[in-house]
Amino acid sequence: MTDEMPVVFGVAGGTASGKTTVAHTVLDGVGAHQVAYLPHDAYYKDRPDLTFEERALLNYDHPNSLETKLLEKHIKQLLKGKAVQVPVYDFSHHRRTEEKVLVEPSPIILVDGILILTKRRLRELMDIKVFVDTDSDVRFIRRLKRDMDERSRSLDSVVTQYLETVRPMHIKFVEPSKRFADVIIPGGGMNQVAIDMVVSRLKVMLQQHNLA
Repeated sequence: MTDEMPVVFGVAGGTASGKTTVAHTVLDGVGAHQVAYLPHDAYYKDRPDLTFEERALLNYDHPNSLETKLLEKHIKQLLKGKAVQVPVYDFSHHRRTEEKVLVEPSPIILVDGILILTKRRLRELMDIKVFVDTDSDVRFIRRLKRDMDERSRSLDSVVTQYLETVRPMHIKFVEPSKRFADVIIPGGGMNQVAIDMVVSRLKVMLQQHNLA
């Protein structure tokens, strides 16, 4: 890594663990204007060949449901100082939209998602890897509320998906990936001590890269 390359900051954790809250809190501490944001959720594979009913039955918590190679490509482009076009995913229809978000190169590249630590090549691009560790009952309640309020999901569909794919995939992929984290933050966005430590480390790294 040269002095002019951005810092790649990864935030992982189980569904509704508070990853986004932690990421935004940390980035407010270092300055959100210095951040290029790449949410892994935006990279779900598009399946126009399937009906809505068929798409609703897909396992969205398995690593193969995401186009991670495209995410890796975008990180590498940002590291070279090139802007990227991030896809926009519509969770209510389980499809990518025609819209894309232009993300410009920035001193910090933020990547978040439940599965970002499961892929070795993606991990190797990260300078700091954080895992947000939150109790499963709290995560389920948060996910239930989010999916019903923001993604137009029914109670039955959220519960069924949680039991059939979310929980098993968390046990199989997400929880084991915690061992790859540099920092584990218990309690999500409420753990101010841990967040302050991460903010301090990011500031040091930015200074080391002559980007502060």
